[in-house]
Amino acid sequence: MSLGGYLGGYRVNLTPSEPLGLWQIVLLNRSPRVGDLVFICPPDTATMREARTRGYLRSGLCPGHLAPMIKSVAAVGGQRVEVANEVRVDGRSVRASAVSGKDGEGRPLTRFSGGVVPPGDVFLHSAFAGSFDSRYFGPVPASAIVGLAREMLTYAP
Repeated sequence: MSLGGYLGGYRVNLTPSEPLGLWQIVLLNRSPRVGDLVFICPPDTATMREARTRGYLRSGLCPGHLAPMIKSVAAVGGQRVEVANEVRVDGRSVRASAVSGKDGEGRPLTRFSGGVVPPGDVFLHSAFAGSFDSRYFGPVPASAIVGLAREMLTYAP
């Protein structure tokens, strides 16, 4: 993400998890809710650094020099998440949430073990089959949400 794009409230998405193109970052002045589409800075963890090395994440202005991700909030603090062949939140299946054991290059993926999302955290999801999301890295702090994601000028192949 460029500094001008971040400061101006816009970002160009170049990943297939959401439509390609120009997105607006909209201030989120409330607690995140299930179904919110958000920009979130990945936490600076060993898992995220490995994801960057593997090419799942791009460089940017977030901690660890990572770019924000666009993901949907699938669960919030207090909700129970199960990750098996698919994701279930409070016993309900999450649409398009098949879990893979390998990435597109055949490298093993470790899935999140599941459990109750801690207070103040969110569980993220993308319907894109190859998405790197909370199925693999677990819940992340809601405080890392940059804002809501609004499509401005996008293209979905």
